[in-house]
Amino acid sequence: MESIGSFSLVLHSHLPYVISHGKWPHGMDWLNEAAAETYLPLLRIFDQLVHEGHSPKVTIGLSPVLCEQLTDDVFKADFKEYLNMKVEAARLDQSSFQKAGEQEMAQLAENWEKFYEHIAQDYKDKYDEDILSGFKRLQDDGHIEIITCAATHGYLPLLGEDECINAQVKIAVENYLKHFGRKPNGIWLPESAYRPCRQWSSPINGEDSRLRVGIEEFLHMHDLRYFYVDSHMIEGGKALGIYLERFEALKKYHDEFAKGYTKISDEFKRTPYQSYMVRSRDEFDGRIHAFIRDPKTGLQVWSGEHGYPGDGEYLDFHKKHFPGGHRYWRVTSAKADLGDKELYNPQLVQKRIDENAGHFKEVVRQVLLNEGKDADGLPLICAPFDTELFGHWWFEGPRWMYQALKWIAQDQEINLVTGSEYLDQVESSHIVSLPEGSWGEGGHHHIWFNEDTSWSWELIYEAEKKMIDAVDKWIDHPGKRVQDLLAQLARELLLLESSDWQFLISTFSARDYAETRLVRHHLDFDMLYKMLEKLTSGGEPDEEEWVNFLAVRDRDTLFSEIKPEYWASLE
Repeated sequence: MESIGSFSLVLHSHLPYVISHGKWPHGMDWLNEAAAETYLPLLRIFDQLVHEGHSPKVTIGLSPVLCEQLTDDVFKADFKEYLNMKVEAARLDQSSFQKAGEQEMAQLAENWEKFYEHIAQDYKDKYDEDILSGFKRLQDDGHIEIITCAATHGYLPLLGEDECINAQVKIAVENYLKHFGRKPNGIWLPESAYRPCRQWSSPINGEDSRLRVGIEEFLHMHDLRYFYVDSHMIEGGKALGIYLERFEALKKYHDEFAKGYTKISDEFKRTPYQSYMVRSRDEFDGRIHAFIRDPKTGLQVWSGEHGYPGDGEYLDFHKKHFPGGHRYWRVTSAKADLGDKELYNPQLVQKRIDENAGHFKEVVRQVLLNEGKDADGLPLICAPFDTELFGHWWFEGPRWMYQALKWIAQDQEINLVTGSEYLDQVESSHIVSLPEGSWGEGGHHHIWFNEDTSWSWELIYEAEKKMIDAVDKWIDHPGKRVQDLLAQLARELLLLESSDWQFLISTFSARDYAETRLVRHHLDFDMLYKMLEKLTSGGEPDEEEWVNFLAVRDRDTLFSEIKPEYWASLE
């Protein structure tokens, strides 16, 4: 039977570095929740599909900072304690509900007990307390493709120095090799944020103007083949909304981009349903491809009003029973207050999962047949989502994904493909220039750079310059203590650059925590830099400074393979 096109499900998995930085409500339990509710359930459904003869062909991004945490012994020990706590909390709920004569809630509590017992059993027996090994095995067997992300999810278009962009990408590639035994082909740019080659100056004060190459050139330097962008960046739609008018510094930054951006003339119609080679200056001849997010399929899952997770029968995310935090209520309706939520009924859920999965498969078919007709060759639907949506935010998400992938795999007219498989089959010859932007609200940088976060970029820009200066001056210093300080200086800069902090500030989801983390990493960076200045000028840091250094080194242990020379000045 002749194919009508291809479908690629893309998942982006990331959490900031939280080990030794709090537990609840902000900290380690973010990682525990994602592992229990998302990563292990997804491994289960991928393995189930393979067992049934259906290769899921999912492209899944695992950020380097997430990989470092999932393989850390501190996480492994804490995660087992967390699972035991969730099981015990479910048992206590069950006893309490039974005493109150609430048999339906007691049954739901028993379901939670079994859920976490099964997760604990999978973690211990099936994956030998190594979640990454489950994904690695699926990739090694050809059933999924794992892609990387910037080292600590730094927001690349706003980083102030090319050396820092290069380090974020280089560490990502090196870290991927460490965990998966090969180099990655693809990368998820944090927040799908891209910047072309252009004259750039600081968005803080408009100073330090210079020509900077496009993000694609850093990917090419490290042999990456592809990345992902939102549909408005290929179709030319204006997704900037009202944000530019609200924040003068961001408006100046965008106006500066607009003056320096030259769109490569196209002799073809741009469509989200194929890949493109990206080039933002004539001197660059690398083959870096962009996949485009499909808005049609994305709406079915992401939309708060129209998306599947908002179905009234599904488990409600927000209403929880304390102290254990288990959930016993359903969405009920989009406008229902917490007090109006009705009891969850698992018996009604499978029907809705099947209906939603069947509808999604039909949407995929219709998009390929209709919107896909503008593609050069067979069309491709690229459907990217945050991994944590499935299971954590939308409890039934993994079961929906299993059913949707199974039915798509059974359709002989639709090809399930990973990013690399598609490029191997249909390598695009169309070259495009892309504007600056992201997949964040408004389509630009507002979530990460605004009135409430501009102070954080002042800290980052100051630290970036100091890092490059420190490496240029002291990278060849023979002293082991100097090299140890440089390595930890690099770790603190990477953690300072995490885009999570600005996101959490702008969305008010964990604002105090994010602000504290920014200040903490900046203070520690400054302390380490001053120690380096003393040590390399004939002085000696005092005992308290060395004690503080050891505390920081023991706290932030990620990227053991880090090399400070990654920040050496680029020629």
